[in-house]
Amino acid sequence: MSLVQPVDNLAMLPAYLAAGTAVLVLLVDLLVARPAVTVAVAALGATGTAAGAALVGAAGERRTFCVGDDCSWVWNGRAALVGAVIALLTLGVLALSGPLLRAGRTPVGEYCFLLACAMTGGVVLGAAGDLITLIVALETLTLPLYVLVGLRRGSLAGAEAAVTFFVVSVVATTVTLLGAALLYAVAGTLHLDRLGATLAARDDLTDLPLTGVAVALVVAGLAFKVAAVPFHAWAPATYDGAPLPVAAYLSTASKLGGVVALLAVVQRALPGDMTGPVLAALAVLTMTVGNLVALRQRRTVRLLAWSSVAQAGYILAPLGALALAAGRTGDARAAAYAAAVAYSIFFVLLELAAFAAVVALRPADGDGGTLADLRGAARRHPWVGGAFALALIGLAGLPPGLAGLFAKVTVVRALLAGHAGWLALVVALNAVIGLAYYLRLTASLYATPAGAAVVRPARTVALALGAATVAAVVIGFAPQLALDVAAR
Repeated sequence: MSLVQPVDNLAMLPAYLAAGTAVLVLLVDLLVARPAVTVAVAALGATGTAAGAALVGAAGERRTFCVGDDCSWVWNGRAALVGAVIALLTLGVLALSGPLLRAGRTPVGEYCFLLACAMTGGVVLGAAGDLITLIVALETLTLPLYVLVGLRRGSLAGAEAAVTFFVVSVVATTVTLLGAALLYAVAGTLHLDRLGATLAARDDLTDLPLTGVAVALVVAGLAFKVAAVPFHAWAPATYDGAPLPVAAYLSTASKLGGVVALLAVVQRALPGDMTGPVLAALAVLTMTVGNLVALRQRRTVRLLAWSSVAQAGYILAPLGALALAAGRTGDARAAAYAAAVAYSIFFVLLELAAFAAVVALRPADGDGGTLADLRGAARRHPWVGGAFALALIGLAGLPPGLAGLFAKVTVVRALLAGHAGWLALVVALNAVIGLAYYLRLTASLYATPAGAAVVRPARTVALALGAATVAAVVIGFAPQLALDVAAR
């Protein structure tokens, strides 16, 4: 067998575009030294990466770095969707970062370079065909965020949040790698499809205690990345200490990356009868704890952070149907995976809109403040307040936030198709609990103003907020199209 493998450069094009953006940003920052040009190059690179991901995905499935039928790089429809969404989220966060960068406490070149590096990890993650590529891509997405969280000069809260995030993420990565090593010891392969076929064909392997430990370690390590309870403690402190645009990226692109990684191993590699009970328990704990603790929050970003924890529970809920034999049939599994992907896309759009509204309503380079600071904000800024209210209502799953409503209906329908009615009931009860804090914050936006200073939103922030809101509205009116894309 030849050790020289042919490389399909067209399949690798989205990764080349993302990595090239990072390198080009460094060169432009060094040679031109104009912040506006550096940000423009990063924005153009993110746009080009999204377009490249979509175009390569439209050309059909492409594979490279293959040994026989096992490939480490598989660019298909899901990889194209993940790559395009990650690139567009990066573009949106760049737009939100205008006030932060103009404040002068954050170096522009390093900031844009790190965002481009994180985007590269997200693009590679969607195409990963083996566990090593998957874990390296997930770390490439996460590592730059350690620095971005604490990049503001003189911010003690940012430094504390960065250390917390770093320590917890290192532990999570170690746990995941240990699980991957044990899986290799059991099955002799790390390619996802081959690993899944091997474990499905040999009951003697799945009966080994070592296999159970390996599966538990991999799922637990990836659960850290989506901030699933009980692996969630880092999220509220990190979000609150990070600059607002970085918190938005953590809550959208980083969480989406964790969901994609978890879906990849659950769908393609690990036995459903082993992962299903674990995921069901994680989903119940995550949505319940996230919603109950969010009820007590008085700081805006912490409320959004705990809300994000609860939303991760809704994303994991369809996968909990794998705990039952009826949920592991072909149709039920397909419905569960499609529901998780669709809910993730709906969530990141609404979450980005919510963070964009907070950035628009708060002073440049400021934190999210308290809920009292946003009292009457919709009276001072009707359009921004209206977009914020629509995002919150969508996250709650109420009309006219049709995207969020359809997302929760999709999750419940997938659970019922897998005969997991008890879990659908838990989702419904938690959705009712979530109404309390979402509607409380929405009502506060339209309450009598408390005399806070009027802040004029930056144009780029208003543009990002408008784009995210329009996308959420459009996708809410065409939900079945979004579900079909997720299913494919």
